Amino acid sequence: MPELPEVETVRRGLTPAMEGALLVRAELRRPDLRFPFPADFSTLVSGRRIISLGRRAKYLLIDLEGGDVIIAHLGMSGSFRVEDGTAPETPGDFHHPRGKSEKHDHVVFHLEGLNGPARVIYNDPRRFGFMDITRRDTLASHAFFRDLGEEPTGNVLDAAYLAARFAGKAQPLKSALLDQKNIAGLGNIYVCEALWRSGLSPLRAAGTLVDANGKPRQTLALLTEAIRAVIADAIAAGGSSLRDHIQTDGTLGYFQHSFSVYDREGEPCRTPGCGGTVTRVVQAGRSTFHCPKCQK
Repeated sequence: MPELPEVETVRRGLTPAMEGALLVRAELRRPDLRFPFPADFSTLVSGRRIISLGRRAKYLLIDLEGGDVIIAHLGMSGSFRVEDGTAPETPGDFHHPRGKSEKHDHVVFHLEGLNGPARVIYNDPRRFGFMDITRRDTLASHAFFRDLGEEPTGNVLDAAYLAARFAGKAQPLKSALLDQKNIAGLGNIYVCEALWRSGLSPLRAAGTLVDANGKPRQTLALLTEAIRAVIADAIAAGGSSLRDHIQTDGTLGYFQHSFSVYDREGEPCRTPGCGGTVTRVVQAGRSTFHCPKCQK
């Protein structure tokens, strides 16, 4: 599933085409994706100007004039493609390839922007993505958002914040970090990377990072800094690729960096002087990559 940096990169890639444009018509080529489209979805959004594009956790938010906001989730295989008469662009190059076949083009936003007409096309082979519409002033209480924790990019995420949520928990540290009620938008890839950066095992209990008085230990402070840094680095990598690297087929070359542990099972650990080997274990049905020698 696309993680927060990928969704943020998609938002940045779509912004030039969508922000300020008139959404002339929303063409739905099927009645549902993961869930049915809201009743009269096309009618509700067509003829409205797009005010801004935002993001909350792994959700893309398209604010329309009049106070409505389109909520879009990419699911496992969803992507957007921009067609404006030049080479098509697909904002966001993911660790797992996105679909290209037009038979999986399920939603087409027909736009009229400052530079003329354009189409923004949502493609989703597995149809695990979805779209909804709600009022901006009630967004925080929407079922998708009301239980979300703080963003890993915001100033609220600090060691004290996590200590209050981890205190006394025997839950494995990786599972606690993936809990969206604790941190919104943090996913499997970047949890593995942040744990490696901070030298912490994904298997240890989350509560071991908090002292008897409920205060964060130094290890939790290091982890918090690693989370913020790895997300910032991933977003920055996407941003620089957006400016510098567009392949001939229109695919944007985001995240062409090499992961330190994720998907590197059996390879040498990159921690200087470690000498360990990256191992894969399964936690709650998901692959975890870590170095047992230097992550404790």
